[in-house]
Amino acid sequence: MSRASLDKDPHEVAAMFDGVADGYDRANSFMTFGFDRRWRTTTARVLDARRGEKVLDLAAGTGVSTVEYARGGAWCLAADFSFGMLRAGLHRKVPMVAADALHLPFADESFDAVTISLALRNFVDPKAALTEIARVVKPGGRLVICEVSTPPFAPIRFVHRNFVLKLLTWVGSRTSSNPEAYQYLAESMLTWPDQRTLGEIIASAGWTDVEWLNLTFGVVAIHRARKPA
Repeated sequence: MSRASLDKDPHEVAAMFDGVADGYDRANSFMTFGFDRRWRTTTARVLDARRGEKVLDLAAGTGVSTVEYARGGAWCLAADFSFGMLRAGLHRKVPMVAADALHLPFADESFDAVTISLALRNFVDPKAALTEIARVVKPGGRLVICEVSTPPFAPIRFVHRNFVLKLLTWVGSRTSSNPEAYQYLAESMLTWPDQRTLGEIIASAGWTDVEWLNLTFGVVAIHRARKPA
């Protein structure tokens, strides 16, 4: 199995996720000590997908987040460029499609909302992806991103960077068939921009009303934005 590099070559990233797909959800829960479930619940609340809406869950992996977002009755589509992740989620009762975030196979203004959970940092060009996502969202539509972030309180930030991430990497390596993949994931967390910087990237891609909510002391943050009407 491969591990992706921080250059984020799409083929490397897809191959890495293909290799860890079967045990990914379990390993993810172990690595986050179960907080991933709380983050999904809060993301679903912020998304507020309603009956009659069409929602694209991009980089959805096995579709575990898609199921959560569909509980309110919205039609939710799981999209990912890892065939292995999609195959691992075929037992879930949500529609799935293979898709590249930089070249989405959807018509303009197809969705009321798009969401990405803990995956934007794996895109080779996040700003280009955010611009492409805006193309397929209706005017006034929503963008909701849940992603790792930077704890604003310095002591927590120090502990998180120097101890917690190492612990998460160790736990992930013990629960995954590809330990090196989790080394990459930890490294990608360290190099990811903070809340304000990500907000600026989102705004520069054409989104408005950008705001964010810190979760778990800022270890993770939810960013929300709208496409101009």
